Amino acid sequence: MEANSKIKTDLELLTAVERGEVVTQMSLSKRIGVAVGLINALLKRATRKGYVKARTAPAKRYAYYLTSQGFAEKSRLVAEYLEVSLDFFRSARREYGELFERAESCGLKRLALVGSGELAEIAIMAAAETKVVLVAVVDDQTTRGQLFGLQVCRSLGDLHRFDALVITDSEMPQATFDHLISKFAANRVLAPALLRILRDPDGAPAHARKVAR
Repeated sequence: MEANSKIKTDLELLTAVERGEVVTQMSLSKRIGVAVGLINALLKRATRKGYVKARTAPAKRYAYYLTSQGFAEKSRLVAEYLEVSLDFFRSARREYGELFERAESCGLKRLALVGSGELAEIAIMAAAETKVVLVAVVDDQTTRGQLFGLQVCRSLGDLHRFDALVITDSEMPQATFDHLISKFAANRVLAPALLRILRDPDGAPAHARKVAR
């Protein structure tokens, strides 16, 4: 996931400056969705590598544009992004499939997903190849009413008759885990290894472990 995110950020930067529009680092920051400080660092690196050049413009702004090397790098990043994305998709689908099979073997058959992003979509596809039943998706940050035919709930209180919760939140998986583990038994909060969630042997949330130290 980390590699995919880095490639995507670099690709979005080169795409944003491709037209040579007069922009500020602040506008690039808003367009790409990263901090201004990171934009500054990315532009310096891209300029140093010969991918981007800039010319001054009125009001202390700059017109950034791609060099021929920049166009070649963008093409390379597109190909790499697609390859990494496909690898990630396959890995995530496999891990969720294995997680669902383990859950079923433990008698946890009715599952709810927590998080409605890309991972939820992958998890739904993986679940279709197993015998578990997905009852809903929980996400208080979305306006979606359904996801691939599953009801999207705004809170855990809207759920009915579920055996376990499966984390599909890729933005703040650890925080989501810590929140859920404070409300439900450890064996009812499931997550694939790809999310790198820290879990104590006794199921205590990560923040509790840190406080204990």
